[in-house]
Amino acid sequence: MILLTGGAGYIGSHVSVALLDAGLDVVAVDNLSNSNEASLQRVQTICGRSLVFRHADICNEEAIYEILRAYEVTAVIHLAGFKAVGDSNVRPMTYYENNVLGTMRLVSAMTRTSVKTLVFSSSATVYGTPMYLPLDEKHPVGPTNPYGRTKLFIEEMLKDLYRSDESWRIGILRYFNPVGAHESGLIGEDPLGVPNNLLPFVAQVAIGKREKLHIWGNDYDTSDGTAIRDFIHVVDLASGHLSALSYLKQPGVLTVNLGTGNGSSVLEVVRTFEVVSGRPIPYVIDERRVGDVAICYADPTLAKRLLGWTSRRSLTQMCADHWRWQMKNPNGYRGTQILKVREQSQPVH
Repeated sequence: MILLTGGAGYIGSHVSVALLDAGLDVVAVDNLSNSNEASLQRVQTICGRSLVFRHADICNEEAIYEILRAYEVTAVIHLAGFKAVGDSNVRPMTYYENNVLGTMRLVSAMTRTSVKTLVFSSSATVYGTPMYLPLDEKHPVGPTNPYGRTKLFIEEMLKDLYRSDESWRIGILRYFNPVGAHESGLIGEDPLGVPNNLLPFVAQVAIGKREKLHIWGNDYDTSDGTAIRDFIHVVDLASGHLSALSYLKQPGVLTVNLGTGNGSSVLEVVRTFEVVSGRPIPYVIDERRVGDVAICYADPTLAKRLLGWTSRRSLTQMCADHWRWQMKNPNGYRGTQILKVREQSQPVH
C-alpha cells in the first residue's frame, strides 16, 4: 500500500492514476485546503479500481501514524504542501510551518512505523537564478523565495535523515512546470481564485471566464521577448514517481530533475493554445515581476540514465489536454456531487 499525501490535488490525482494503473494500492491523504475529493472519485472512474481516502493533515503526526499502521503502508509519496511563490513572500511562516514542520511530522510517523521509503515532491525553484543552462542536478542551489527555501530545507533535512540512518530509501524529484491534464478530461488543474500558473489562466481566458492574459514582461533576451520555461505534461510527471519507486530498491538518496529539457516562451504557449482551442487569447504586456528569470529549463539526462524515465508529450498535447479538461469542467470540480470514496476492496499489501 502506497500512502500519497496531497492525493486529491492536481498532481496527486494524476499520480493516483499512475499508481492504480500499475496495480498498486493507494491510500490518499489530503486536508482538502486546496483540493477537492471529487478528483479521487474520478480517478477511480478512470482506473476502474478503488482507493482509500483519508481526510487528514500532515501536521497531525498521530493521524498519519494511525493511517500508516492501519493500512500497512510500505512507501510514501509526499506531495502535500503550499506552493504559491507570491503567497510565500506574504506568509512565509505559514509555508515553513506547513511544508517543513509537516514533513518533519510525516517522517516522524514513518520512523515510528518503520516505513523508510519516501519519494518527495521538490521543485526547480531550489536552483534560483540560473548560472548556466540547462539546469542539471549539480547546478548550485539558491532559492529566491520562501517557497523554494522550504523545498531546499526539506531536501537537506532528508539527506541528514539518511546520514543518521542509512536504511532509508529517499527519492527527491525536482519538478519543473507541470501542465496539462489526463486525456479523459476527468481530472485536471482546478485553481482556487486567480490562477498562479500560466496555462490555467490562458484556458480561463479562452473559455471566457477572464477578459485577458497578463504577460509579465516582453523585453527579456529571448526570441520573442517573453520568458521561457520548461513545461512538462502532468501525466509524464506522474510516471516519474513510479520510476522513482522502482529505483528505490536499495537504501540511498536519489535527486533528479523531472523536466523535458526544452523551453517554451509565454507567447509560444499562447499561440499553441489558440491553435488547439480555435479561440483567440487577448493579452496585455505588464512590467516584469520581481524575481522572474528570463530562461529556465531542465537537463533531464540523469533521470533518463538512472530511472529510464523521459517525458513523451509535446506542448501541443499539453495544451490540447488542458483545453479538453477546461471545456468539460468550466467550473472545475465545483458543483460535483461528492459521494463517499469507496473503500479499498483489494487485499492490503
